[in-house]
Amino acid sequence: MFGFEGCCSDDKDVELNYLLLPQPFNLPSPIPQWPQGQGFATGIINLGELEVAMVKDFEPISTYTPKWPKTDGVTFYKPVSIPDGFFTFGYYSQQTNQPLRGYVLVARAAPNPETTSSPLQPPLCYNLIWKSRTVYVWQPVPPEGYRALGFAVTIDEIEPDVEEVRCVRDDLTENCEVDDVILEITRSFRVWSTKACKTGMFCKGVTVGTFFCSTDRNSGDEYDICCLRNLNPELESMPNLEQIDALIGHYGPTVYFHPDEVYLPSSVPWFFNNGTLLFKRGKSNGIQVDSHGSNLPQGGKNDGKYWLDLPEDTNEETFVKNGNLESAELYVHVKPALGGTFTDIAMWIFCPFNGPVTFTVEFLNINIEMNRLGEHVGDWEHFTLRISNFNGELWSVYFSEHSGGEWVDASNLEFIAGNKPIVYSSKCGHASFPNAGTYIQGSTKLGIGVRNDVDKSDKFIDASKRYRIIAAEYLGGVVTEPDWLQYMREWGPTVLYDGRAEIEKIIKRLPLFIRLTVETMIDLFPVELYGEAGPTGPKEKDNWFGDERG
Repeated sequence: MFGFEGCCSDDKDVELNYLLLPQPFNLPSPIPQWPQGQGFATGIINLGELEVAMVKDFEPISTYTPKWPKTDGVTFYKPVSIPDGFFTFGYYSQQTNQPLRGYVLVARAAPNPETTSSPLQPPLCYNLIWKSRTVYVWQPVPPEGYRALGFAVTIDEIEPDVEEVRCVRDDLTENCEVDDVILEITRSFRVWSTKACKTGMFCKGVTVGTFFCSTDRNSGDEYDICCLRNLNPELESMPNLEQIDALIGHYGPTVYFHPDEVYLPSSVPWFFNNGTLLFKRGKSNGIQVDSHGSNLPQGGKNDGKYWLDLPEDTNEETFVKNGNLESAELYVHVKPALGGTFTDIAMWIFCPFNGPVTFTVEFLNINIEMNRLGEHVGDWEHFTLRISNFNGELWSVYFSEHSGGEWVDASNLEFIAGNKPIVYSSKCGHASFPNAGTYIQGSTKLGIGVRNDVDKSDKFIDASKRYRIIAAEYLGGVVTEPDWLQYMREWGPTVLYDGRAEIEKIIKRLPLFIRLTVETMIDLFPVELYGEAGPTGPKEKDNWFGDERG
């Protein structure tokens, strides 16, 4: 059981002013009527013994702002407009200075249950976890064999009614963990969002959108935090092929390449048709790859025995390096996310060549384009649209940025032509970013690292029109995967030059007072920036079956 601290001198409860509260975010254009079929965008998802719906309407309960540390505070919300027969698991909380952008899931027992034990039960009572002047946070005490998934909030010390929330039978849940910090008060209280411990295409955890809080000083790893488990093997809420096409047609981003981009994308067949060679370890001569990649080694894993390379003729090599924007298309992988309550549409871009990096020390106005550092043959980059299966709403976009990336909520995206977000591809490196500008890979605080320059130009791809669906495993063979997708080896040769030596030349040109800092930053750069080997294809990436690494 948690303890709580009383009113403190270092906090401030704000009387609700509806004019100052964040306004709900809406996409720029209305969501269309999607093609009919299965359970996608019907508003209710069957998880086996439970049916769940998404609620995004909230009534603000109270706002809390600590005096230290300096933050804009949080607002606690009660979900409203709950469909008849459904029950909530807890309240919602978010930072006050952000657009109101969240949801909680509500649930009811599914028809024809397989057991006589009810999946939902009201709590026995509540424990008061924490209080301030007008914020009282309560944890439901579940009956034996049940678990609580959220918290309730009041503005006074009167305990909430036990009918306010529901607890869930233990076997219908699985463990989850804390995610982003919503509020942290140094001495007394922390609030987090939560996420499933295991995420990816085959994982069943379904987070319900409620917050988790604690007065302990631990990280949250040891707490009893749980989410729902999808026990319905049919994944009937996932979109069918016609609905996928409609989603891409409505949300497909416009991908802008930098005005000075030289190494543009192409289609995979164009790359193969223009002299791409397959090499095998121990043999000096490569063989021409056919347009479909059907003569590439299929399946297995990257054992280092095979790699692709550019044509041997210098003129042909340069031609292929520059790509062919007219042939380029987005290669689409569609998969379940968050236990099948969301759909991830991963869109892959292929570029025949990745150009050299530009090293920067911003405050000294030093920008040096490297000779070869960062170069490699064959560049696969991607971004991912995450779409709610409750109504087909675009919820967020993942931007792949070299060895990492970030999830960006739809409220922070830049849109064009209705609900189509903009994706900016970085000069030479093709990493994806949500806004134009310069992104530093290294120390953004010091402005030391590798530049990623992105901007609009007349070089772009409309992903809503130029795409090809290459995989959707949950559809059971409806989508035929191309031969080249089964090639699990490297799309470029191992590069033998000494990238570190090239870096050392730069360091020697810098003032003495900055050299040590720059050396430290360089040690943190991803290995792939040194161009040590060509990349593997999409299906060999961790995020093909797993979740994106945000």
